[in-house]
Amino acid sequence: MPPRETRVKTVKDYIRTIPDFPHEGILFRDVTTLFADPRGLRLAVDQMLHPYAGLRIDKVVGLEARGFILGGAIAHQLSVGFVPVRKKGKLPGPTLGESYTLEYGEAAVEIHEDAIAGGERILLVDDLLATGGTAEAGIKLIERLGGTIMGCAFIIDLPELGGRTRLEGMGMDVHALCEFEGL
Repeated sequence: MPPRETRVKTVKDYIRTIPDFPHEGILFRDVTTLFADPRGLRLAVDQMLHPYAGLRIDKVVGLEARGFILGGAIAHQLSVGFVPVRKKGKLPGPTLGESYTLEYGEAAVEIHEDAIAGGERILLVDDLLATGGTAEAGIKLIERLGGTIMGCAFIIDLPELGGRTRLEGMGMDVHALCEFEGL
């Protein structure tokens, strides 16, 4: 009997697609199925770290909300601190804020004023890169605090929405584990 071929699962295999969420015509890429699987989560964290192996990173910044899950795990692996970038009004204490536009209006994110010291080397992480608006706002906050961004790591890139181009146009190193076509 010939040996059975086994295909190794990729990060993309752990992500489910939910049609028409949150609006009709949208294919929502749900990473909660990836997070729920121990092999999938480990694979994603390891692959997000890989391009930055050997670089000094002082802190990981995670964008609300799924970036917190990834950022905490990645910071743990690197033995460095974690910094959240949250929606406006969610952080206690003195903050810096940055507004950005959405397809349906405007939003703002904030970071604690004392979260990053000048010269610290930062890895920015989130689950999804779409238009790049939230990531750009996070980058601006980090830079206002004097941080140096070593890279921006995502699980999913939606290339048709232009986020990678936007961030690379700002001089950022962008790494995504997989791409999905469409919205």
